[in-house]
Amino acid sequence: MPAAFFGHGNPMNALEVNRYTSAWKAFGAAVPRPRAILVISAHWYINATAVTAMPRPRTIHDFYGFPQPLFDVQYPAPGLPELSTEISDIVHPTWVGADVDSWGIDHGTWSVLVHAFPDASIPVVQLSINADKPFDYHLELGAKLAPLRERGVLIVASGNVVHNLRGMDWSLRDDGYDWARRFDEDAKTRMLTEPTEVATLDAHSDYRHAVPTPDHFIPALYLAGLAGAARGSGTEVLVDGYAYGSLSMTAYTLGMSCPSASGVGGSAPPPDEVAPDESNI
Repeated sequence: MPAAFFGHGNPMNALEVNRYTSAWKAFGAAVPRPRAILVISAHWYINATAVTAMPRPRTIHDFYGFPQPLFDVQYPAPGLPELSTEISDIVHPTWVGADVDSWGIDHGTWSVLVHAFPDASIPVVQLSINADKPFDYHLELGAKLAPLRERGVLIVASGNVVHNLRGMDWSLRDDGYDWARRFDEDAKTRMLTEPTEVATLDAHSDYRHAVPTPDHFIPALYLAGLAGAARGSGTEVLVDGYAYGSLSMTAYTLGMSCPSASGVGGSAPPPDEVAPDESNI
């Protein structure tokens, strides 16, 4: 079963048809139907490692200042409570808690899945990002999750390698600053050749600009850990590009040749009411 990392970017991508969302759609059409999808989303960033374990996870609209149609989006995928026990057993002795009522499916997850799996019929489970742990913890936890791929679980990591909201320039809709390009290209080289080296990017000269907070970067470490554990398969770029100067949209797959996508156009337009330092993307 493949795995993937998606740069989810602006929540408005959930409503858009562009080259990014078309690539996500092509990916969903190309992968074998999984028994479940496990998502590591930048937007469940807490002080613990936990897995959603409710039968009917709610759709979470964890942003504000966006138009009403985005708040109207629902992704009514079922959960799979028994997968939390399976994950706990696989990663032992790493402790993973079962969340039965506090979270659900956040926009880092559903903004991608509405394109990749629009019928919302495949069970979806989320794994939180433990904010108290160092990069090596996330890299190693990603590697420990590898057996799930052999059990029919599609693992999706959702974030952005470059994610600096305060640096955004709405006029640079499909462009990246020089430092954003340097950092994303260095990350790409490592992801495609020595994926576990992605965890050393905190020493990069552009790291503080590209990763002012680690929440959106850490999901890439889970894909890197999975790639390091994989044998006979490597990562490929599904689609890449930049948004608003300070976001990278690079997406990768692991264990499959990337499908071609026919979409045109770049990043979703900014909502009229939201400022760069107010949007939760």
